[in-house]
Amino acid sequence: VQLQASGGGLVQAGGSLRLSCAASGRTFSSYAMGWFRQAPGKEREFVAAINWSGGSTFYADSVKGRFTISRDNAKNTVHLQIDSLKPEDTAVYYCAAARYYSNKPMSPNYWGQGTQVTVSS
Repeated sequence: VQLQASGGGLVQAGGSLRLSCAASGRTFSSYAMGWFRQAPGKEREFVAAINWSGGSTFYADSVKGRFTISRDNAKNTVHLQIDSLKPEDTAVYYCAAARYYSNKPMSPNYWGQGTQVTVSS
């Protein structure tokens, strides 16, 4: 599975962004998908995951209520809607795919390249 993330940018605090991740391959719908982020000087951290059908989602506590993950299996895409952005959300956001889903932070089998999100105060 090859993953291509997009949609990052510079936004003011309180604003919104929608990140997208396009996946190649005919088996996209069999994978759990997720998003991670890495802020400057920090380790990469889990943000959100969604199961193969879109029927189950799991979020890091730090983003619950502001981030929404969704997927469109017909278009081989996964999205991350980010609302009420905060300066501490500034990071490179990565999409990822995993063979298995569970209600805990994902362990990816595949990574995409990152997209930069910068939130100004």
